Formats: sequence, C-alpha cells, structure tokens
Amino acid sequence: MTAFILVSGMFTGTHIWQDTVARLTAAGAEVHTVALTGLDGPRAAAAPRVDLETHIADVLAVIDSVGVAGDRRIVLVGHDYGIHPAVGAADRRAERIERIVHLDSGLPRDGVPALAAVPDQSLRERLAGADGADGVLPPPAHEEWPRWGSTAGVPDAALDRLTALAAPQPLGTLLQPLRLTGAVEPVPTTGVLCTGNGTSIELVQMLVRLGDPALRPLTDPRVTFFELPTGHWPMLSCPAELTDVLLRAAAGEGHRLEPVDDTAGPGHLQPFLMDVPDVPRERHGNVDLYLPDAEEPRPAVVFVHGGPVPADARPTPRDWPGLTGYARCVAGDGAVGVLLDHRLHDLGDYERAAADVAAAVELARADPRVDQDRIALWFFSGGGLITADWLDAPPAWLRCLAATYPVLAPLPNWGLSETRLRPARAVANAGDLPVVLTRVGREMPEIAATVEEFLAAAKDCGADVEVIDVPNGHHGFETIDVTDESRTAVRHALRTVLDHAFGGHAR
Repeated sequence: MTAFILVSGMFTGTHIWQDTVARLTAAGAEVHTVALTGLDGPRAAAAPRVDLETHIADVLAVIDSVGVAGDRRIVLVGHDYGIHPAVGAADRRAERIERIVHLDSGLPRDGVPALAAVPDQSLRERLAGADGADGVLPPPAHEEWPRWGSTAGVPDAALDRLTALAAPQPLGTLLQPLRLTGAVEPVPTTGVLCTGNGTSIELVQMLVRLGDPALRPLTDPRVTFFELPTGHWPMLSCPAELTDVLLRAAAGEGHRLEPVDDTAGPGHLQPFLMDVPDVPRERHGNVDLYLPDAEEPRPAVVFVHGGPVPADARPTPRDWPGLTGYARCVAGDGAVGVLLDHRLHDLGDYERAAADVAAAVELARADPRVDQDRIALWFFSGGGLITADWLDAPPAWLRCLAATYPVLAPLPNWGLSETRLRPARAVANAGDLPVVLTRVGREMPEIAATVEEFLAAAKDCGADVEVIDVPNGHHGFETIDVTDESRTAVRHALRTVLDHAFGGHAR
C-alpha cells in the first residue's frame, strides 16, 4: 500500500488537503497530513520559537508513525514552502521514502533558507537581514494571495476559507538554512508543475539546456514531471486531477526530461540559420561592437539577451551564435551591431540588468562611429520586461524597439508584482515609437499569454506595433528551426528594424 504524507505550504494547514485526502483514500491509499507547529492547531500559541528544524521534526514524527510493513511505500508530498521540511525530513529517513513529490515548489538546497524560494522579491529583500527568533509574517489578506502564487481556478468560497484559516508564518521557518547530508539525493522525485503559476515542463527543459549545473540532476531518469493547467493551489482548484497525478507519480509515471547532449551542444549554441558576414568586432568591457565598413557615423542596433542566465554559463550570451548572427547581419547592412552581457542571473536581477542595458546604450551613443540620434533596441526572451523602461518614456533618438519571442509580463510565480517593468502598461506612453514584435507559433503558453496581453494593450492605445509571425517557430527558433519560414521572418525583422533606424537616410 502507498502511504502519502502531505505537507502544506506557507500560512496554511492540514485543512487545504481535505478533498485530496478523501479522493486518495477512496482510491485505496493511506494518507497522513502534517500539522506544522505554529501553522496548524492549538500548538501555534504554545510554541515560543518555531524554525525550519521544528517543522522538519513535525514531518519526521509522521514518517515515524507510519508502519514499516514491507509493502508500505511512503510518498512524501511538499507544496510550496512545505517542500523544505519535507526534503529535510527525507534526508534523515531516506531509507523510508519511496518518492518525494515537489508540488509547485522549488528545489531546496543545502545551506539555503526557504526565504530564497519565496516569490515576493520585495519581501525577500526586506527579511534577508531579519532576526527570526520570535517574529512572524502576517498571513495575506484576501486580495493579496496572488503575491504568493496564482489563484487561478480556486473557487471564491475556497479562497474565502483559505483566507479565514490562514495563520502567521514563523520567520524562523524562512530564515533558518536547510541542512542536508546528501542522503536524500538518490530518492526518486516528481515535480508537479502548475502552468497557471508560470512554470511548465517545456520551460524547465529550456532552462536545463542553458547549461545550469544545478538543474542537470533533473534529467536523471529517477526524476519525473507532470503538469496541471491551474494556479498554485491545485488541491483547491482541481483536487480530482491532483489526486490522479499523485497516484501516477507514486507508480513512477511521468514525463522525463531530455538529457543535455554534450557532444551536439544545446540548441542555443547551434549555428545561426543564415550565413553572416565577417565583420570587425571590438570588445569594450561587457559590450561588443560589430562595425560596418563606413566612414561616417552610422545607426546602431543594441541587442538585449534574455534570461535569467546562470552567472557561470559559458559561453556568455554575447557569444551565442543566434545573437552574434543578428549583430553581424546588422553590421553587414551598414549599421553598428551592439551586443552586451547584462547581469540578469536571477529573477531578482532585473533592476541591475536594466541599468546594464542603459549603460550599454550610452556607451554606444558616445562612440564617434555611431550616430547617436539613430538607435534601435532589440530585446529577446526574458529581456522583454526591460522594454518597459523604453516604452514608458522613449527618448527622441530611439527610432525603433524590437522584441523577439519576448516575455512581456512577469509570470505569476516570479514575485515581481510590484515591479515597474510591465510593458503592457508602459506601451500606453510609447507614442509613435515603432515596435516590431516577432511572435513564434509554438511559444510556451505561459509566455504566449504575456504577448497577447501586450498586443491587446497596444491595440487599445493605438500603439504602432508590427507583428512578424513564425507559425512553426519555437522559442529560440533562429538556431533550432532552420527553415525557410524562419529565415524569411528574420530577414523581415532585420529589414524593418534597419529601415526605422536609418529613417530614410542612405545605408
């Protein structure tokens, strides 16, 4: 028999599992829920100090209470914050655990506190230096729950009950580093990703291909994945579907990621889809200039890569074939191509990445070979949020803004609800700035939704947006979809951006 142990997340208690427990039990499973000290029941008032170790002990107590019959397999499920005490306990009882299920949660790491996984960036910054000895974090008000994860699909009555039963989160549970011995590493795991909260299997696969060594273990055949088309609270929004997924996870089912092929290399390091001219390149700190054969100052196109990209990723984005291909094409057509490495290494880095982009633009404009009054900006993927700064107050010298398979709104689980970097809002102030948007037909749904939100806002305010469609293109199509359709789209985008940059001047 499978024995499920369910561990809830921040501010919540055993009550959120009510429907899931009933359905798992009806399917013949044994089910236990963990009452976390300070969050569930009368012990909240009795405990003077609650930290992560307290909650690990709570989970251990339930594991130890489950019989050791030979046919009893424990599947440990951690939702949200609950994955931290779950993994901490599994590390100490690894021989008892058949599988760990990460339910729309992060990847706990040794020495890292749970605060690092809290989506609200401003809260992380505020609490980073706090003393968690006796403090608590008040539970969200009814309208504040989206800051902690998408509430998509949660019925109004369930959200009312979630709010009414929410408990303050002891700060010590978020600030105390998790300590792992490594014993938990061989335990099979399953990730259940809630796509309405901004994560999908395709997105995780793309991040793995970028080469982050911390994500490589996700390609282990013992790791499986499922998706649920709902927000962060599937036990409230789709308990039947969640039950089915948990039963299948316990049986070892699920999608397995493709391992990185070190011989062929990841898709973003494959050759650019077109032949490119051999033009001079100059390196100035974190900025590269690709120079045309011209005597007079020329327009410049500044290319802004996406991310987050791990800080130790090699090569860095300004040496990726897709981006260098664009820059060389621009220089071959008579403009200066500008490529930079900005510091978007984590979702909390958008402000400094935006500052890096602004500094690179000023460096390019100050170069005597650049016509400082004819600049275009071209953003890719996760760099798309940075377009908001330039849409909101476009300078007179900005002749065009381009975006290719961009992310144009923070995804729900990014914790950027208070950021100014919201292109769909900023486009209302773009005036007559031309915007060239390349949209791929096989985009990840969570990213495609941000593009449609932006286009709807642009239509409402009458912004000048030209859409170039690549119906069969994927995210990063320039190096993975080497087709005539892709080449036509790239040529169209290059020609349109350069026409705006030159503004009627001869090339």
